[in-house]
Amino acid sequence: MNLDNNRAVTLQSLQQDWDVIIVGGGITGAGVFRLAVAQGLRVLLLEQNDFSSGTSSRSSKLIHGGIRYLRNRQYDITRESVREREALLREAPSLVSELGFVLPYSTARGQREMFRLGTILYDLLAPKWKHRGLSLQEVHRLIPQLSAPWLAGAYLYYDAVMDDARMVLRLIQETCQEGGTALNYARVEKLLTLRDGTVCGVALSDQSPTALGSQELRARVVINAAGPWCDGLRRQVNAPGRLRPQRGSHLIFPKEKLSLPHAVTLLHPKDGRAMFAIPWEGATIIGTTDLDHPSSLDNGEPYCTQAEIDYILEAADAIFPSVKLNQADALSSFAGLRPIIRGSAADPSAESRAHVVWEENGLITITGGKFTIFRKMAADALQAAAPRLGVQLNPLKRYYRALPKQTKPEYSALNPAELFYLAGRYGPALDTFLSTARPAELSPVGDLPTIRAELRYAARSESVQHLDDLLLRRTRLGLLLPEGARAELPTVREIAQEELGWEDARWEQEAARYAEIYKRFYSSAPAGI
Repeated sequence: MNLDNNRAVTLQSLQQDWDVIIVGGGITGAGVFRLAVAQGLRVLLLEQNDFSSGTSSRSSKLIHGGIRYLRNRQYDITRESVREREALLREAPSLVSELGFVLPYSTARGQREMFRLGTILYDLLAPKWKHRGLSLQEVHRLIPQLSAPWLAGAYLYYDAVMDDARMVLRLIQETCQEGGTALNYARVEKLLTLRDGTVCGVALSDQSPTALGSQELRARVVINAAGPWCDGLRRQVNAPGRLRPQRGSHLIFPKEKLSLPHAVTLLHPKDGRAMFAIPWEGATIIGTTDLDHPSSLDNGEPYCTQAEIDYILEAADAIFPSVKLNQADALSSFAGLRPIIRGSAADPSAESRAHVVWEENGLITITGGKFTIFRKMAADALQAAAPRLGVQLNPLKRYYRALPKQTKPEYSALNPAELFYLAGRYGPALDTFLSTARPAELSPVGDLPTIRAELRYAARSESVQHLDDLLLRRTRLGLLLPEGARAELPTVREIAQEELGWEDARWEQEAARYAEIYKRFYSSAPAGI
């Protein structure tokens, strides 16, 4: 396993002949990484920033078919997605967890019947049969905050919830244990080509704080899995731009302000777009928006604009009028970019979520799609690469390794629910994780499911280069605690200085950098660039 802090050794090991180099450390690149290593290939995964930082830590935290896609008659992508959802629920318990969704309807003509037919079709595509109708009285008992005067009843159906960044990291870690090599903060500056223009490798530069230089690497196949950034790499082989990056933004509220036993599907009163209020990691997420992203993709991180904040709050007020949510109630915000294939739709929400594979001068690009179908996307990408590799692609039965059947008895301080939660996040590495924990660090952080031992394990074993890696992706404390987890920083400092060797000057630099990132891109009133 090479996801540790010995970066110099990892960089020195890169000078070898690779079968596959993957550009992009989100869920798509991680899926291709897992499948390619399972074929016995020599595979290198490169991410220009932190693993999952581009899009795959900024999703709506759902593994779902997308019931709203039925309205646009995107039946194929919905069928594919709900079946992948069911497979991931079986394969990655706790990492992916079933979640009920309440779909309220009004007295508007035909809405009840339309929603009934929609939930039936949604289940049939899986196939499963778990939805049911809820009377107005049942809705009020289940979710008292649903007090809109137009409410007439609801339907209950089921999708799944997850921690997107942990899904990516666990997949990369387990693949490294199988023989793959992965490196974050390794920017591909250019593609290497043969005389005929065929792509044959990459030139990368180390973007970590240690700045260990640049090198050129050769590979039989380069796979572009850079999500919304795919067109940037494709331009190097003179391919035309094909993507329409779209921004989806969210607000996170403390459960003291809005606590839900199930997610709630809400239709925005202005345009009828389907949105969600989702219980997640001890808080509640409300989103998402769906807008064309006009800014340069390299011009800072995407963030939730004031117009989007107002839009989200308008939807929340329509469905939860008695709660009276406002911007000051929010713990944080976040925004992500979707790699949508440009079509002819004027409305961004009407564009297809299907994925594509392109081969251009030897560069294989996998893009489009959605988080839920990453396994299918990985298989299609590697199938396109198989002729150049001279291999026949063997299907992979499971992408995540099975959870440990039991843990060592000395960890009995944690109850079964806590252990199951941690098992989902760390998989077979659970005992290793627990062995690094100190007794005082086994307690939860406030009312969150996160325990402080996760900070120590991440600092020691998960290629942390910056403080935002630790607080926004390895753990989600920066999103789930007030002021970006400011009150926890003394504890974080002790752990980071011990495990990462950060002297006082480095800590101050990282703390200032993190504060600026949080203020600009993740606070409840992000200022942007």
